[in-house]
Amino acid sequence: MTWFKIPFIFLLFILLFSHSCTSTDRSYDYVYYRLNANPTTLDPALITDVPGASIAAKFFNGLVKLNGDLGVAPDIAERWEMSKDGLSYRFFLKRGIRFSGGREVRAGDFKFSFERILDPQTKSPDIWVFDKVEGVKEFREKKAGEVTGFKVIGDYTFEIRLKRPFSPFLSMLTMTPAYVVPQEDVKKWGMDFSSHPSGTGPFVLRKWLPNRELILDKREGCFEGDVKVKGIVYRIIPEDLTAITEFELGNIDVISLPASAYSKFKKDEKWNKHIVSLNGLNTYYLGLNSSKPPFDKAYLRKAVSYAIDRKKILDTFYEGRGRLAMGPVPDPLRKWDLDAEVKELYGYNPARAKEIIRKEGISGIKVTLYITADQDVVDLAEIIQSYLADAGIAVNIKQLEWSAYKEAINKGEPDMFWLSWWADYPDAENFLFPLFHSSNFGPAGNRTRYANKEVDALIEKGRYSLNEKERVRSYKKAEEIIIKDAPWVSFWHRTDFLVKQPWIKGYKVYPIYSMDKGTGIEITGKR
Repeated sequence: MTWFKIPFIFLLFILLFSHSCTSTDRSYDYVYYRLNANPTTLDPALITDVPGASIAAKFFNGLVKLNGDLGVAPDIAERWEMSKDGLSYRFFLKRGIRFSGGREVRAGDFKFSFERILDPQTKSPDIWVFDKVEGVKEFREKKAGEVTGFKVIGDYTFEIRLKRPFSPFLSMLTMTPAYVVPQEDVKKWGMDFSSHPSGTGPFVLRKWLPNRELILDKREGCFEGDVKVKGIVYRIIPEDLTAITEFELGNIDVISLPASAYSKFKKDEKWNKHIVSLNGLNTYYLGLNSSKPPFDKAYLRKAVSYAIDRKKILDTFYEGRGRLAMGPVPDPLRKWDLDAEVKELYGYNPARAKEIIRKEGISGIKVTLYITADQDVVDLAEIIQSYLADAGIAVNIKQLEWSAYKEAINKGEPDMFWLSWWADYPDAENFLFPLFHSSNFGPAGNRTRYANKEVDALIEKGRYSLNEKERVRSYKKAEEIIIKDAPWVSFWHRTDFLVKQPWIKGYKVYPIYSMDKGTGIEITGKR
């Protein structure tokens, strides 16, 4: 989710946040988390970043959700049936589930919510989630007033019919764009629905003070079960040092450990027993804009890859807080072995990098690397800058505030940028289609503007095949071509390390942001 599915940069977003400035004015009925940037939006139709999506998961629900084993489980739908040909999915809704405004959820609400994503006026970046549904093209071209593949069969039965089989489709329905929203509130608030999100989830938004904090209150009578805290406060604190200080003062309950604080907390006997971790389904990468000079040339992109010792950076600067990436697909989702010649492209070979640059006569070429102002990213950018300078590429680092940064890379402004992508659903397709298919330039995920017709065809073949072996073959070949073309320099799959206060119980780290509904955490014990 990018952002992105991510942004990535997402050291920063994934999870966590809080309220107040001193330990005397915080409430111990609320759990406090930290965000390092203001969410762009809380409207499920428009969200593309992990921070916004992780908050929206507390407000909204879909037909289905992911369980602890990353399988698809009932959510608002109590059960479903799939036709033998893989084209039709019929969902049977639970009764008595209500929006926060009090109205019961009906099948028509899903039809409205999904068609809203596809309506060109909404300008959703997530139309790809539903583009496999029958009748979408006609609806978007205004040749039809509705999507024929969305069928309301009574108040509590909803059917989706696809144009062709699509194996990850059920998993995709666990994503943020597939949340149900109330039509009356969307029409009432219009574009401001983002500031007044109303769904079926366990929390409601009480207050959003941009660049300061968001306060969520527990919703009574939620169908997901009892919530053990009165609410959640997300404090927006851009500076890592300030956030760590606030945590040590007891003003934040859970915090993602930045590189600058990881060793300190790991060695501290007071805190190391309160550190929790999880191997994330993510990939951090250096994006190279393939649509314009100089990185429209694959040989120069390969030179950048050869020039950087990613393993050394991971082991030293990043203190081993991840697994070295061999390509865009995270290791738990890759069901194939990469060929040896492909793995070789990720070896550190500065001599080869210099040879390519010398041979092409471009020594001293100047490029701009866009980053956010997060200190970890700033430090990493300077390391990358040094490696590329040794190879003959002069890098100018440009820092931007998060919203401006995201807008710039969506528009294709930078030559290079640092980002990450986090799984929206547990399938390798989620790291191939949004990020490398030529139909997804910009906010949909393909921010390097990479285009390769063979890769497009392979990804599509894998997406539409119900034969697992055929899917694996197609995805393997697609990823290997992508690695050879090098629109990304894939660095690592980050392992998340978080530290929590001793009074926090039931806290879990989830591999996918949509799984955290905030219902299991509680505050107990001494403070």
